[in-house]
Amino acid sequence: MVKHIVFTKLKDNSIESKAKLVEVFLSMKGKVPQIIDIKAGEDFGCTERSYDVALEVVVKDRQALLDYANDEYHCSVVKKYVHENRTASAIVDYEF
Repeated sequence: MVKHIVFTKLKDNSIESKAKLVEVFLSMKGKVPQIIDIKAGEDFGCTERSYDVALEVVVKDRQALLDYANDEYHCSVVKKYVHENRTASAIVDYEF
């Protein structure tokens, strides 16, 4: 199994903007077939080191992660929204 974790800093880090990004991330459930499990949430710490929203996705293996990364819905809806609204992001992918 592979866990894909994304942290995103938003241009507008209001409560509404964070909630919208969580909604966009979770919209992949049932639309991106590689996803086994998905979670997303808003940061409440709000420190200078904090990112605004975190995404966790579990997929079967490294090939499934590549397929997820190239999935039509993921690319045309989710990545597009993130790229238009972020100032920074970071990822970690690991096998477990």
